[in-house]
Amino acid sequence: MTERLYYNDPYLTTFTAEVAGASADGRVVILNRTAFYPSSGGQPFDLGTLGGAVVTAVEEHEDGRIAHLLASPLEGRFVQGVIDWDRRHDHMQQHTGQHLLSAVLEELFSIHTLSFHMGEETSTIEIGAASLTPAQITAVERRVHAVIWEGRPVQVTYEKASEASGLRKASQREGTLRIVSIEGLDRSACGGTHVRSTSAIGAVQIRKLDRIRGNVRLEFLCGARALDRARADFEALSAIARAFSCPIGQAPELVAALQSRAADLDRSRRKLALELAAFQGRQLYENTAPSPDGMRRAVSRFPSGAISEETRALAQSFVSGARALFAAVSEDPPSILFAASPDSGIHAGEVLKRAVSAAGGRGGGNAQLAQGSLPGREALEFLLPRLLG
Repeated sequence: MTERLYYNDPYLTTFTAEVAGASADGRVVILNRTAFYPSSGGQPFDLGTLGGAVVTAVEEHEDGRIAHLLASPLEGRFVQGVIDWDRRHDHMQQHTGQHLLSAVLEELFSIHTLSFHMGEETSTIEIGAASLTPAQITAVERRVHAVIWEGRPVQVTYEKASEASGLRKASQREGTLRIVSIEGLDRSACGGTHVRSTSAIGAVQIRKLDRIRGNVRLEFLCGARALDRARADFEALSAIARAFSCPIGQAPELVAALQSRAADLDRSRRKLALELAAFQGRQLYENTAPSPDGMRRAVSRFPSGAISEETRALAQSFVSGARALFAAVSEDPPSILFAASPDSGIHAGEVLKRAVSAAGGRGGGNAQLAQGSLPGREALEFLLPRLLG
């Protein structure tokens, strides 16, 4: 079993150890003691160097040994380890911040934390609640920061599982438990690395809520991550405000007004586009000479793009005239639209469905308008004669 130096001193950044085992190529090493934290409990592994070799991952084995995966072979029996302190301290802030956040959710609203995951950019907890209101989020953040500003001690103790009481979440482990406590607020069985005081968490920022399995997944940032994101958000808002020549506080309202205006303009544009397509359909009908059988037939081709609402409007306008058939084809993706006037004697949906099925495609529709997709471009030319006659 590997002695875990980070259990008692997460601020330890250098250590010496003896190699207790290694792979044949020297790139997987077991030490008798280590300050490197392995991936566990939702917290990622530490990085750094061992004997000058870069540590790329740290894994915990079932027998209690900790394996260090290296970028190059390790040489020698005794080695010095160096922890990547920036990464370690970041993880300490995120993990202690999670304990605090979870404890406050319990304290204020009796909401339990079900799971925790620390990512490279953000961290998440899944909580046993169907929703959180904005007022609840504000209350949680205010209480969290009140505890941060108090600078409450964060301590590690070891207790027998059978005697440990007052834990926020019951532990299924037996034997000795490592208990991480925030004074007067939280006691949790945890093997992770933590800061010494709540003040060292710096800040906690709740970023986003997602629904998952009937619960809420809450995304948050702590410490330097929260500061960096707040600065990035401020710079983004400042850029928006400068673009609109308005104070930052007025930017959201102005953007919302512009979005509403853009939506109105888009609706007007679409309405005009449909009216224009309908006009073009009538013009096309007038300019299309009837075939000897008295039927007017027209085909529109599009090299690429899905068949649009405007094309449907054009088709419907064309076949609103007497004895008319209309087809629109798109090569990419291979698709076809078919329309027939009520007096044509043709049921557009039935005819198109049979034709595209014979060509290996799919489609259907009603008596006047139908649409289908095809496996390839060559099927388009196969279809047109069978639709238009």
